[in-house]
Parts: sequence; structure tokens; C-alpha cells
Amino acid sequence: MKKIASAIIASLLVISALAACDKDESAADKKTLVMATSADYPPFEYVDTANSDEIVGFDVDLAKALGKKLGYKIKVEDKDFSGLITALKTKQADLVLAGMTPTPKRKKNVDFSDVYYKANDMIVTKKDSNIKSVEDLKGGKIGVQLGSIQEDAAKELQKNTAFDIETRNRIPELVQDVQNGRFQAAIIEDTVAQGFLKKHQELQGFNIKTSDDEAGSAIAFPKNSDLTPKFNKALNEMKDSGELDKLIIKWFGADSK
Repeated sequence: MKKIASAIIASLLVISALAACDKDESAADKKTLVMATSADYPPFEYVDTANSDEIVGFDVDLAKALGKKLGYKIKVEDKDFSGLITALKTKQADLVLAGMTPTPKRKKNVDFSDVYYKANDMIVTKKDSNIKSVEDLKGGKIGVQLGSIQEDAAKELQKNTAFDIETRNRIPELVQDVQNGRFQAAIIEDTVAQGFLKKHQELQGFNIKTSDDEAGSAIAFPKNSDLTPKFNKALNEMKDSGELDKLIIKWFGADSK
């Protein structure tokens, strides 16, 4: 009887251990979320090469703060902006924070949280370009980031002012091509553009109006993801508590509020 009892106990311990392992692995899988971003968009997301190879920025801090509230760890992965929605659709990522605007076209493919930050678009040119308005872009070549809302904005402007549009995958490429004269101007979100204007004194910029229905940045999720309502609830809690405002001031300055 003792041998039988010992065998039963041993079997139960093995089963319990296996169940615990399965549970731990399942929990680990569910507790780490992959955040896809395009780390060329300071201060939203970028690599501070002077200090480390880590991706930092407003969106990264926001994702980690939301994850902490909900009990998730956030793993950040860098991708080209034009491939972010594909990453969600192919399950390479659980969410996207990349200063992404929730346009009607994008909403057909992914779900979005509420808007967490609003900004405008800016025309960036060289100071000696004599470009002071959208009309001055006539006949020139304008650069935009591939797949961005600025690409859509350029196409809208093109209806009334004739100019050529070329795309690049990364924002620094746009700035470089303005500097070397390949582009007469580039259209970049103003919060991001300001950082480049401070760094490159030979550049200047002026804002253009963005339609209210497509303004702002939101978190993107796969269609029908159960993460969407969870993150939206946590995001609105951060808005109500003032935590979101603190992050905005940290990364964009007091003037952004």
C-alpha cells in the first residue's frame, strides 16, 4: 500500500509540475507584448545613440506606463513605418505606437485607441529656398515619409499646387534630401520637425493646416483585439489623472499643453 501511495503521490507531483510549467509559459506569453514602431521619429521614438542603442521617446514611455497599469511588459521592435500595419495583420506585433494617425483607410485594417496627442504638419525647407507658403512649392519636388499621413496631405496639396512627390522610409532621409537640394521641401509632423530645425540651423519651417477629422496620434491594434478596450480604458485613466500631461511636458515641453 505504501508503494502504491508513493507512486500516486509521485504521479500527482509530476502532473502538478507540468501544469505549473504550462501555466507559467502561458502567462509569460500573455504578459509580454510586442510594440512595433518606427524609431526615426524624435521625440516620439528614436535611438539616443550618444547614450545607448535603446529605443526611447514619448510613445515608448506611454506604452510602458499603460503596460504597467495592465500588468504587461512591453518589448519594442523597430520597423519601417510603411510596414507597421502589416506587422499587426501578420501577428508580428500586438500593438503599434508610432505617432500614427487613425485615418479611415487605416481603420479598415486595424483598430485604434482614442487619440492621445495632436499635432500639425510642417513644410521644412532650406532658409535660402524662398519658400514661404504652399503656393511656393509649385514646380518643385516634395519629400514625405512612405505610408504616412503627410503623404496623404501632400497629395491633397498637389490638387491645387503642381509639384512632384517622392517618398522615403525614414525621416532623417527626408531631412538629408532637403539639405542636399534633392527636395525643395519635405512635409513632416511639426513636433518632430522642430527637433531637426534646432539641430540644423540652415533649415526653416512653417505649419500647414491638418483636417480635424484626421488629426492626432492613436495606438493601433489588430482588428477585434481584446487589448483595444483594455488599453483605451488605461489611456483615459492617464488622461484623467494628469499622467499623460506629465509625459507630454517631459517630451514636448510645457508649451505643448
